[in-house]
Amino acid sequence: MLDVGKWPVFALLPPEELRLIRQACVFGSAANEALYVTVNDEVFALGTNCSGCLGLGDLQSTIEPRRIDVLCGKKIVSLSYGTGPHVVIATADGEVFAWGHNGYSQLGNGTTNHGLTPSLVSTNLLGKRVTEVACGSHHTIALTTDGEVFAWGYNNSGQVGSGSTANQPTPRRVSSCLQSKVVVNVACGQLCSMAVLDNGEIYGWGYNCNGQLGLGNNGNQQTPCRIAALQGVNVVQVACGYAHTLALTDEGFVYAWGANSYGQLGTGNKSNQALPTLINTDKERMVEVAACHTSHTSAAKTQSGQVLMWGQCRGQAVSSPHLTHFSSTDDVFACFATPAVTWHLLSVDGDDYLTVAQSLKKEFDSPEISDLKFLVDGKCIHVHKALLKIRCEHFRALLNETDEDAIEIHQFSYLVYRAFLEYLYTDSINLPPEDAIGLLDLATFYRETRLKRLCQETIKRGISEENAITLLSAAVKYEARDLEEFCFKFCVNHLTAVTQTQAFADMDHDLLKTFISKASRYGAFKN
Repeated sequence: MLDVGKWPVFALLPPEELRLIRQACVFGSAANEALYVTVNDEVFALGTNCSGCLGLGDLQSTIEPRRIDVLCGKKIVSLSYGTGPHVVIATADGEVFAWGHNGYSQLGNGTTNHGLTPSLVSTNLLGKRVTEVACGSHHTIALTTDGEVFAWGYNNSGQVGSGSTANQPTPRRVSSCLQSKVVVNVACGQLCSMAVLDNGEIYGWGYNCNGQLGLGNNGNQQTPCRIAALQGVNVVQVACGYAHTLALTDEGFVYAWGANSYGQLGTGNKSNQALPTLINTDKERMVEVAACHTSHTSAAKTQSGQVLMWGQCRGQAVSSPHLTHFSSTDDVFACFATPAVTWHLLSVDGDDYLTVAQSLKKEFDSPEISDLKFLVDGKCIHVHKALLKIRCEHFRALLNETDEDAIEIHQFSYLVYRAFLEYLYTDSINLPPEDAIGLLDLATFYRETRLKRLCQETIKRGISEENAITLLSAAVKYEARDLEEFCFKFCVNHLTAVTQTQAFADMDHDLLKTFISKASRYGAFKN
């Protein structure tokens, strides 16, 4: 995990204190302010305390950590900050707290008085559960579990999305064309806002003089506008820099648009782009993009764990993605961004601290306290009946009918069944795409909808020219329509290479006929 020692603001903390940190954020005009959360859910702050942004109840700077009592035990799940700075958090209970600079009502409390201590943001949010917050320079947006977006604060360019340029003193739902849509990810540039929908569409609003909304023009937008140039592209994550935007697709591609005077778009030049431009990442599949509204730096992480950076890097303009030795995009911002702030809330695992999820993961397939074992292909998998009943309807019914402490499984392989049981403990799967096919079969058989979706995502991430036909065949067999369409499009887009594989030569006759017919309708065989 990340070493917070890369951020100088933590340099004076003793090792025993550093070991207790599990979340952290560095912010401020010179990366000279920080908040962190310990394993005991205590929240501390240190730094210059500009505009009372440390939430300590005064304006005094502090070189030693001071506790923010009102936030202790709140369990922070999302944190963002502006350039005032103001700070906004969302808690595990879905509540929003804000403090710091408030000259433009970015704290959402209806006033322009600076907030010296964290205060609950309640107007129009009571009864809502907020899961993610994002801040621009002086405005704030919040995303709820229902996929609704609320915004407040500075609105000179329409960044609040209210249809006007009047500042918004309290949270207001961003409706317009988002009214009946479900948003899953939000981000803010200095003066603009972006939202990704559950169907992969992406919308932007606010300041657009550098083309950072990706609409093909430079006009500001006072309400959300869909980026039509990405029609048919399924965006899964968006990140905003000072005046540029990065988008990650479900296929692992990265698109960039907006300001480019420091090469932050990664296009190999310094020309602004008002339309999304596909970035050349040497055919590497990306799994994360990173940017921060305070800087002109960009970063991305590949599926194999490599980290790329470009844009303004310690004063240099790096105009194409540059491979680093870092293991995390966070390291790029610690070492090369100006200011060297965190682009999101860091998670730092301590040596001697285990969350509930980590504890369950540790006990999976451990015979010490298990009360049930599965015998698959002559091998044992040790589990706990209570957990299986809680996590899976199939096991609830099965284990209520039997007191056996050993059950034999013949329908699935050891690798697949172990992955299934491990998923019940961890909520995740860790299989190569070819093996995920077998798990997809199991998920279909047990009617585990979420597991089925995870398998499809794993297969999508791992698709290649060599295995594309195999994966397409599996998608057809298990009636995974979305995955089938994804694999089909991949095959068509890489038709020459795919048709030269052994898998294509061995393809089922009926599937081959269907594939050729459908591909011809897509114009795949035109000269």
